[in-house]
Amino acid sequence: MKVANILQAKGSNVYSITSGITVFEALKIMGEKNIGALLVIEDENLLGILSERDYARKIILKGKNSHETLVKEIMTERVISVSPGDNIEKCMELMSERRIRHLPVVQDSKVIGIISITDVVTAIIAAQKETISLLHDYISQ
Repeated sequence: MKVANILQAKGSNVYSITSGITVFEALKIMGEKNIGALLVIEDENLLGILSERDYARKIILKGKNSHETLVKEIMTERVISVSPGDNIEKCMELMSERRIRHLPVVQDSKVIGIISITDVVTAIIAAQKETISLLHDYISQ
């Protein structure tokens, strides 16, 4: 299964922010959209990602104020991304090795979606159920 299959199933909505807004404003968006990360995009360029983990480690634990701190001060700038043609195994490997939960999907230098660890696990479970069903049907014949 490929990343493109996941995007096709879940949609390619991308919620993004600019680096100049406050962390509090970004957190409000995450809460409203019920998501754990936002891409930081300016002029169609992926500059970074802001996750709940960034907030916890770079604001809460350091005693900073989310109303005053800008996203650019705490966002993760080295964004690991995948392409639509990458397979799910590569995504799982990246997420596990890098201890990340979100992967932007980039094609021709443009963000076309984002997948989460939940999306990957859901896709794997669906594929396994299909395989089990096919094997069951084969054995039953």
